[in-house]
Amino acid sequence: MTLTTAPRPTPAPDPAADTAPAPAPHEITPGRRALALFALALGGVGIGASEFATMGLLPGIADGLLPSQMATDPEAGIARAGLLITSYALGVVVGAPVLALLSVRWSRTSMITALAVALVAGTVLSALMPTFELTVAARFLAGLPHGAYFGVASLLAASLMGPGSQGKGVAVALSGLTVANLVGVPLMTALGQVAGWRVVYLVIAVIFVLTVFALRWAVPHQALVAGRRMVDEIVALRRLQLWVIMAIAAVGFAGGFAVFSYVADIATQVSGAALSMVPWVLAAAGLGMTLGNIVGGTATDRSLNGTLLIGFPVYIAALVGLFLGSQNSVVGLLIGFFAVNFASSALSPALQTWLIRVAHRSEVLGASLNQAAFNVANALGAALGGAVIAAGFGYRAPMLVAIVLASLGFALVAGTLLALRVRAHRTLAVLREHESTYTGAIPVVLPEPAREVPAITDAIPVPVGS
Repeated sequence: MTLTTAPRPTPAPDPAADTAPAPAPHEITPGRRALALFALALGGVGIGASEFATMGLLPGIADGLLPSQMATDPEAGIARAGLLITSYALGVVVGAPVLALLSVRWSRTSMITALAVALVAGTVLSALMPTFELTVAARFLAGLPHGAYFGVASLLAASLMGPGSQGKGVAVALSGLTVANLVGVPLMTALGQVAGWRVVYLVIAVIFVLTVFALRWAVPHQALVAGRRMVDEIVALRRLQLWVIMAIAAVGFAGGFAVFSYVADIATQVSGAALSMVPWVLAAAGLGMTLGNIVGGTATDRSLNGTLLIGFPVYIAALVGLFLGSQNSVVGLLIGFFAVNFASSALSPALQTWLIRVAHRSEVLGASLNQAAFNVANALGAALGGAVIAAGFGYRAPMLVAIVLASLGFALVAGTLLALRVRAHRTLAVLREHESTYTGAIPVVLPEPAREVPAITDAIPVPVGS
């Protein structure tokens, strides 16, 4: 039985509205697509340099802003300077959902350009503030656009990559972050050791200025999505699974940040490396991030669940290897940081893709919340790592904290996937129970391959007008 309804009249287009049809990926040339993806990734390079160069330069920043405390109690001074990392991360946590909600009235191309301008302003303020407290505030402001930028960039990149390549699109958007850690952060750390950390922030601000112009020139215009309302975005926050995924990212990756936040002191105090070796350690971490991001994007498109279930144990094993191999060994430190960041970056596209799928129509919010969750991990990891150092447990203690947190994250992943599997089986059982009836709300699920279930839609008469 076929039902038809009268077509709804199409409203006349508003010439003043930003509703021009967005170009499909096949409607632009490969060269234009490559330039657009490069522009999106360039902002990620600046964000990665801004976020992670702070970790490599933390001793120098502490010396410059907290000279008295560093002279009397260096460990307490380093732990306090970790507030710069925490404040930036909290800025991401606050800014990601707020700016994602505000973006419902903006086209994605306009929104991402505005976010790049905000990144310029926050980074310049970070370079110019004269006191520690004002620099902490500036780092918070610099973090506000971070999550929303990656959220919008992920969706723009996915649309440019085409259908069936959501994981690869997310990986492209995150590639700037990984390249920053491979090249930008080591170079910025070396520059900061010579010219000072304020110069580093000014150079990063120039990267963001270039990003603004590249985005305006290269990224094809995408119109405002019709019918989007702020209330529709907020509805996604009612989904329990979304909060569980954020908890997985926040807890699981806090361990990596507990170690990364104090990389300079771990390198010099645990492995016995010279301070000049720190950029090479960061380069090893960046190489791991870059390769892991590529592998993770491809693996996510093949099997999201498989990527999570294999990736987390590898991540935990890498943290254990770092703890055991870095003591008085620069080689062990380099290999350990490479492995830890390879594993964590391979998991990142999977978690962001999972959030986007769970958020459904609230995809900007979902993509942005992934960055919020990762920066909860950043703040939590920096705080816990600093706490064990300040308590006198030494610079190896953050690695033990990391192992515990990563293990908790894996437990959350395994428990969540098991719960979803059980729920799917129960839903299928309900369908079988009601498949011969005409009443009741019957859930729509796919039948198991081993048992062919009759097509329910063919058996249920649908009244006209329902």
